[in-house]
Amino acid sequence: MGLKGPVWLTQGKEDEPMSVISGTLMGTLTMATPLLIAALGEDVVQRAGVVNVGLEGMMLVGAFAATMATRQAGNPFLGVVVAALAGMGIALLFAAFAVGLAANQVVVGVVIDLLALGLTGTIYRAIFGATGAFVATASLPRLLGDLTILTPLALLAVPAVWWGLNRTRAGLELRACGEQPLAAEAAGVSVNRMRTAALLFGGAMAGVGGAFLSVGQNNTFIENMTAGRGFIALAIVTAGRWNPFGCLIAALVFGFVDELQFQGQALGLHLPYQLFLALPYIVTVFLLASGGRWSASPASLGRPYVRS
Repeated sequence: MGLKGPVWLTQGKEDEPMSVISGTLMGTLTMATPLLIAALGEDVVQRAGVVNVGLEGMMLVGAFAATMATRQAGNPFLGVVVAALAGMGIALLFAAFAVGLAANQVVVGVVIDLLALGLTGTIYRAIFGATGAFVATASLPRLLGDLTILTPLALLAVPAVWWGLNRTRAGLELRACGEQPLAAEAAGVSVNRMRTAALLFGGAMAGVGGAFLSVGQNNTFIENMTAGRGFIALAIVTAGRWNPFGCLIAALVFGFVDELQFQGQALGLHLPYQLFLALPYIVTVFLLASGGRWSASPASLGRPYVRS
């Protein structure tokens, strides 16, 4: 699913067991980072009672915005900030329909995904030509291998999000909106305002996850470069049982499966490469098909709230 393989694959050490192990570990963290960032934001959104199927589109817009901002300013950190703002903008559009107008959340999310795919592709071709020329930009500095500052920040965000959801008044109110919105409203909590705030946070996180793909993992943008990662992040939230630490474990599992397409031959797995490319999606389908049997979602998840 990545646009390029990890840099350690070009260092001539594929036959060394320790190099393969360390390469796999580093690659797993790299592949898991954008999934974890997006999933943590979506976890907050779903705990508020909203299913943001537009996550894929928000990541794609974030990746595109980061590339354009970095190309203009030459600063990838500014690109990450712009990506977060772009994700919030798309999330606000989602909230206007799914929260403000109580429209079907899945339908609105699918429209957001299609809009983002068409919009980014159209603007990209309008600026760089119909052929979609390769556009290189500055990328975030590497800490180790392909790891950037976004990876340790994503790991630190796991306990921070857990604490925010479970140890703060705002977290209690947000969870109440996802479980019993009528009771939350009776207690003086504005359900729609809380859900909109959660969506803005989720949109910012999705934008940063997209920025990781364009100015973190790669120094370019191509059309549809998210390649389904937003939908995988949705599956991670379900697999993680709506718990940030569970999301971390699920993201690492997906990251490892994704990394197999680069390390499969070094590990001695002589299988068709098409199988490695399909593995993340196979795992996603499996988790979505079986997750409902052992997961307890928020009671009002996906149900629009209309104030009585």
